[in-house]
Amino acid sequence: MNLHLPIRAHRIPLLATLAVFALLYTGAALRYEGFASLYVLQANLVGDSASLGLAAIGETFVILAGGIDLSVGAMVAFTSILLAKLVVVWHLPPGLAMAIVLATGALFGAGMGALVRQYRLPPFLVTLGGLFLLRGLALTLTVEKRLALQESPLCVRLSEAKLCGFPMAAVLFLAVLVLGVYAAHWTRFGRAVYALGGGEASALLMGLPVGRVKVQVYALSGLCAALGGVAHTFVTGAGDATVAYMMELDTIAAVVIGGTLLSGGVGTVFGTLVGVLILSVIQTAINFEGTLSSWWTKIATGGLLLVFILIQRLIQSQAVRRTGPAPSARPPGLRIPPEHGQ
Repeated sequence: MNLHLPIRAHRIPLLATLAVFALLYTGAALRYEGFASLYVLQANLVGDSASLGLAAIGETFVILAGGIDLSVGAMVAFTSILLAKLVVVWHLPPGLAMAIVLATGALFGAGMGALVRQYRLPPFLVTLGGLFLLRGLALTLTVEKRLALQESPLCVRLSEAKLCGFPMAAVLFLAVLVLGVYAAHWTRFGRAVYALGGGEASALLMGLPVGRVKVQVYALSGLCAALGGVAHTFVTGAGDATVAYMMELDTIAAVVIGGTLLSGGVGTVFGTLVGVLILSVIQTAINFEGTLSSWWTKIATGGLLLVFILIQRLIQSQAVRRTGPAPSARPPGLRIPPEHGQ
């Protein structure tokens, strides 16, 4: 059956995401008194999901470029405990400690991107190795596995500070979101990311620096995950090496539910925000209910993820039926040297 849609097919996942968010939020607001309050929006829906949202922004760029990053949850835990140790144990100024943490995240991400680029290794395996490495490093940094920041007055003030009612972690998330939207849609880097996700061979023929963009998106993912670790430290007032287990899966789920295709090339950073908010609404509604296990969050997330993957598959199938199979991006007889575009 052919569907003649008045809107572009690639916008359907985002529209579906917005519709699901509106239905879930409206239903929860009608069922639970106080759910629609400004405080719940600021503290629960945005503030509590700041770490996940920051990691999801970086993951969005990686998936848009046709890759995957499984190390973001481990990066959040590692940078969280590293920041606490730098401040509490080694007595570094918080500003310098945060700069070191963010540089560490970006460099580690760039290292994984370089392995993917230089040796053409599968991103799944490279970032899976990064996950185990970061988890191990996080757990070996301190014996206590958790360090409170009460000894640093500045860190305590930052963890308690608010801007227009939003916790500082939420402000950081929203600020990075705005920068992410700008970078994706109004910069040369963003256009290169979309082109790479649409087809590496085509991107090479366009003269884009494919290899460099690969390294950059993983560096960006590492940086955003490190920001997530900083946000978590300020939200909880402590660094914790045991947090963010399975966050990498929640991050990928938020990106996909937000309308980004796992095959790359289609999606928006704004859609990721809506995907994060959907997961946050589910979690907050379960907390309001009070009688349900937290595992219902995973059940609902899994169901939504399967639905959105099915929507993506239907859209791709419909596009193929209407336009026919995509022609080869490389003309017959044209050989692209491995070094070209790297």
